[in-house]
Amino acid sequence: MKIMVVQGPNLNMLGVREQEIYGPMKLEQIHNQMKEFANQNGVDIEFFQSNLEGELVDKIQECFGEVDGIIINPAAYTHTSIAIRDAISAVSIPTIEVHISNIHRREEFRKQNMIAPVCASSIVGFGPFGYHLAMIGMLQIMNEVRAVREAQQARAAK
Repeated sequence: MKIMVVQGPNLNMLGVREQEIYGPMKLEQIHNQMKEFANQNGVDIEFFQSNLEGELVDKIQECFGEVDGIIINPAAYTHTSIAIRDAISAVSIPTIEVHISNIHRREEFRKQNMIAPVCASSIVGFGPFGYHLAMIGMLQIMNEVRAVREAQQARAAK
């Protein structure tokens, strides 16, 4: 099993920017914790961060046929990007959206979410722990997908 973690704009500044909202952890620390969890569960994991919308779309499209699940924090593009939404929809890979802050309790413009409707789930407001929750959720989704495939193969073999 393989998971791609896609990080949007300004997340490379975690630990520096607005610590009262996003906390003191750096993105590298979050990724290291995710790697550790992935290793403990026999999952391959890769990470990608960009401040550019087109690069995020390209990375999501590159996941097609290559990964079993995507964990994405589209950051500010959550509220504006039909392109990212369409890329997630096009690849049909189980995707979990993560936000460190609770976007529903913030500025009015952050309550618009273009991404959530095409994701299996959204995790918001748990700080960096949200990524751990997303990993647990993705393992569950991938196990369910595997069980369905195995059942279909067993029926087809009869």
